[in-house]
Amino acid sequence: MATATTPRKASVERNTLETQITVDLCLDGTGQAEFATGVPFLEHMLDQIARHGMVDLKVQATGDLHIDGHHTVEDIGITLGQAFHAVAGDKKGLARYGHAYVPLDEALSRVVVDFSGRPGLVWNVPFTRAMIGSFDVDLFVEFFQGFANHAQVTLHVDNLRGDNAHHQAETVFKAFGRALRMALTPDPAMAGLMPSTKGSL
Repeated sequence: MATATTPRKASVERNTLETQITVDLCLDGTGQAEFATGVPFLEHMLDQIARHGMVDLKVQATGDLHIDGHHTVEDIGITLGQAFHAVAGDKKGLARYGHAYVPLDEALSRVVVDFSGRPGLVWNVPFTRAMIGSFDVDLFVEFFQGFANHAQVTLHVDNLRGDNAHHQAETVFKAFGRALRMALTPDPAMAGLMPSTKGSL
């Protein structure tokens, strides 16, 4: 378990023939963010994770955007998941579970996460349009599937209502950041203990 003098940090690289991704994460941060991905709307969403999750996050990505954004967005999700898996460590003393409801005007989303060690995604986000600017909303599920698989979390994402697709997406990412923060916060009642009857996660 990290202390005030040893913040929980991870730096992860993923290099393939399609993308080159670097993620630097400090779980015990102040919401600072720096992005260079070539996908502006995704950067806006990643900023929500940093700000509302109170983590410091730097993401650099070079990908085959001349084809489309699929590989870049998915691989950022994968690499971000690997970074969160690394900072979670053995999970002793952590809350393990996190949840959040976040509204934005007419939109409302709920995200629930369990650092269970069992990857799984339940996705229920009925976007009202297919594109937000130049961003294909189908790529969001790829991002979250990549994250869940590599963070080894069970993740439920539900947009409960919303008419504006930008608002729908933003409430999802804000709720995601807050749920992560809750799950990875040390629980004084669990100090030194594994939050599982199995004895490991």
